[in-house]
Amino acid sequence: MELEEAHVVVTGGAAGIGAAAARAFAGAGARGVVVADRDGAGAAATAREVGGLGVEVDLGSEAGVATLVTRAEAEYGPVDVFCSNAGIAGPYGGPEVSDESWQLTWNVNVMAHIWAARLLLPGMLGRRHGHLSSTASAAGLLANPGLMPYSVTKHAAVAVAEWLAITYGGGSGVGFSCFCPQGVATPMLETWRREDPSSRLASASGETISAEQAAAALVAGIAADRFLILSHPEVRTYQERKVADPERWLAGMQRFQAEIDRARAEAESAG
Repeated sequence: MELEEAHVVVTGGAAGIGAAAARAFAGAGARGVVVADRDGAGAAATAREVGGLGVEVDLGSEAGVATLVTRAEAEYGPVDVFCSNAGIAGPYGGPEVSDESWQLTWNVNVMAHIWAARLLLPGMLGRRHGHLSSTASAAGLLANPGLMPYSVTKHAAVAVAEWLAITYGGGSGVGFSCFCPQGVATPMLETWRREDPSSRLASASGETISAEQAAAALVAGIAADRFLILSHPEVRTYQERKVADPERWLAGMQRFQAEIDRARAEAESAG
């Protein structure tokens, strides 16, 4: 995907990977960068950095995604690259999590990708040009102990991206990618580490990289038209182990979960 002179939209761009990606796209020569986030002030600040357009928007609704696409196209014309990066961690827990929390996590982490494809694919296919990029997570290939809604929705985000690539990617001129980072120093990760006493154990399986490093991997992967984009090489190793011996991988994750449960129990008794 040629990024020079491209019109790029980045969601979740107020901070973290999204903000770093917006700067990286601008550095690659994009002619227009639209930065979207529910944090309107943060989106505007990132947009000022890159000379682009900031849009305050709720990406947990189809109407919000439609508003974003309309604003972006009015400013810079047809979208060349839509980087669907916004995501939320959701609550700690499993089946007991409320339906309301499940639905919000599902809308932001999964449906936002589907709504973007619904709105943008017809035009991209007609022009035989464009790229849809979804940020999922290493949790979408593996799992995230303790966070069932996050793990489930990130698995679904990977499946959405795969289905789109299989169905529309063959010779259409439209590219698809799925970004699956592991530990990245973002506000989401820092909040989790501050609020959850087990978080340091859960994030100890690989290096925590900067948002700039993650964004560099993301932008390079889109430019190279790679489908699966990894910022952490160890994730491919973990994925291979999972596929090669699911029972052994599951047993290891169960031991990991037990350690996390002990850490949480100790923190709660100490508090």
